Amino acid sequence: MPILLLVGSNVFMTFAWYGHLKFTDRPIWIVIVASWGIAFFEYCLQVPANRYGYAVYEPAQLKAIQEIVTLLVFAAFSVAYLDAAIRWNHLLGFALIVVAAFLIFKV
Repeated sequence: MPILLLVGSNVFMTFAWYGHLKFTDRPIWIVIVASWGIAFFEYCLQVPANRYGYAVYEPAQLKAIQEIVTLLVFAAFSVAYLDAAIRWNHLLGFALIVVAAFLIFKV
């Protein structure tokens, strides 16, 4: 359950943080207000995800899960919505973060 909530919250947050990049002709104050509106729904999922996740995972593990989910959601968003390429160096950097998450879960 916490991981599904984190996926949902990251979809909202990725749109809040990066969705406006397709609308650079809009005034910045409109973008900020729209982003805050989207972020509200992100928090409606993220706060319960952390609350429920804390009952199962250590805080560092919960954060590591969140970072991996963020990378996956962002990579998909970047390619599908922003038409940006994911290059080898991005993949290598992402892989190193996955290694870090593995180490955090290692007892």
